[in-house]
Amino acid sequence: QVQLVESGGGLVQAGGSLRLSCAASGRSFSNYAMGWFRQAPGKEREFVAAISWSGRSAYLVNSVKGRFAISRDNAKSTLYLQMNSLKPEDTAVYCCAATATSGERFFTNAGNYAYWGQGTQVTVSS
Repeated sequence: QVQLVESGGGLVQAGGSLRLSCAASGRSFSNYAMGWFRQAPGKEREFVAAISWSGRSAYLVNSVKGRFAISRDNAKSTLYLQMNSLKPEDTAVYCCAATATSGERFFTNAGNYAYWGQGTQVTVSS
């Protein structure tokens, strides 16, 4: 069992930056591949970024490439999402997710994740 708690969301102007954190507790954080998803009002949940257990492999959706970066600190059991050059269309609730895995795997499908945080709101004003 893994518990996930996000933080770092807030209100920011377009072009600004935020860094989201996802603190994990429970079983060994380094056994889990991690991901970030977001859901805007009236829209379906959308994959944003994923990272392997080691952090050596990562993937971001095209709409955030060059602006967002995913990373993790296994010693601190924390996942991060650095978001730069934010746009109003990035406004959403951002959730982190975890799934046990082996090797340098990461997952872009929400159905692959077993554990989810409650989410943190990110609002980007124009």
